[in-house]
Amino acid sequence: MKRYLFRTLFLSWLFLLGLGAAHAQSDNLGAVRAALRNGSSRELSQYFAPTVEIGFDGDKQSYNSTQAEIVMKDIFAKNAPSTFEFIHQGQSGEGIQYAIGRYTGKTGTYRLFVKLKPSRGAPLIDTLDFTKE
Repeated sequence: MKRYLFRTLFLSWLFLLGLGAAHAQSDNLGAVRAALRNGSSRELSQYFAPTVEIGFDGDKQSYNSTQAEIVMKDIFAKNAPSTFEFIHQGQSGEGIQYAIGRYTGKTGTYRLFVKLKPSRGAPLIDTLDFTKE
């Protein structure tokens, strides 16, 4: 009986831990979605990895987090968002999260690929890639 109780408690704990991790991941993507929807480079930069690859219409470059914030501020200034929504989210076996969204701004609609790599705390944005639809 004691063994059964221990197993039940252990499995319950694992289940709750998994739910907590999934909730933290969706919270992080929710915050990224809100920052993109608001066109806020400052909010978005809170989730940047030390090095971020940003692509806009095929022109991809790597930036440190400070430079990436400036680049995103410029993108938002030239192409302010009118709508943004994630249309697909997933995670690889290695724990790399990704999301694909539709970003509509002044100059048109873009498909946005966001890749978040695990870090010590919450996952951080590694890649932002805007492709004109």
